[in-house]
Amino acid sequence: MKKHLNRRKPKRILRLPDLDHSKTVVLNTLGSPESQRSYRFAIDDFISWYCSEPRLAFNKTIVLRYRLQLEARLLSASTINVRLAAVRRLAYEAADSGLLSPELAASIRRVKGPKRLGVRVGNWLTAQQGKMLLGIPVGSSVRGKRDYAMLALTSWLWASTL
Repeated sequence: MKKHLNRRKPKRILRLPDLDHSKTVVLNTLGSPESQRSYRFAIDDFISWYCSEPRLAFNKTIVLRYRLQLEARLLSASTINVRLAAVRRLAYEAADSGLLSPELAASIRRVKGPKRLGVRVGNWLTAQQGKMLLGIPVGSSVRGKRDYAMLALTSWLWASTL
């Protein structure tokens, strides 16, 4: 006589309670409050998008569609990569909880983010402007000394790359 083990089959469609449970687990594994804030925002954004479409399976194709939606919103590559990292982590926690098959979680992990191309743009100071900035008295407070040290280190690093 064979015994049937009462194992639950992992789901393909995760509902809001499943996603909330996985989100809580992900956030509890993060040490930094800033990381928690960033991941909470990214996961909430994904959950609201995911739940807006009825009966979507949670798989690689859906995460690719989410990536396309993020790109359509003209978000930067680094922002998209942070959001996808949070979704990948959500998938792994769902798999660890038995809510999602490990194969689906592994396929979601293989979703690549956009490459960061080019250099950052902005208004850069010239060497003369940097020297003038360092010449501004900052006072003797701890904050003023800290600010001076950061500016001096930044200008030294910048000058050493030339």
